[in-house]
Amino acid sequence: MEEQDNLTEITIYTDGACSGNPGKGGWGAILIYKTKNHKISGFEEYTTNNRMEMMAVIKSLEMLKKRCIVNLFTDSKYVANGITEWLSKWKKNNWKNSSKKPVENQDLWQRLDELLQKHQVKVNWVKGHAENDLNNEVDMLARNAIL
Repeated sequence: MEEQDNLTEITIYTDGACSGNPGKGGWGAILIYKTKNHKISGFEEYTTNNRMEMMAVIKSLEMLKKRCIVNLFTDSKYVANGITEWLSKWKKNNWKNSSKKPVENQDLWQRLDELLQKHQVKVNWVKGHAENDLNNEVDMLARNAIL
């Protein structure tokens, strides 16, 4: 097993937004390494809020060039529960949910799963639209990406 001391530790805040659901969507993220903050965001013409929440995480993890310890912060219970609880079950059940139906957003979950294998990711759920400045900032990045 790799020593954690050799891995870079990074904090990532992510959020997604949709104007209509489905509708125009945006995602935003802030990657924090020591004292440096790097902001990214993106837009999709026709999507859902859950897909934008996932894209924020995917695009953030794709930015990392080497294996890292990632402290991920999201206000999406869909993303948090998906990563920490559901993903391993879906894979065991051949991408079927507990109702034996195909997993929604399977394409993005599979992309995310590949990225999660490359890093040590700790998922932290934060209350949205509350007094967390970084969560509010990524919310604004996501909403501004739609404009």
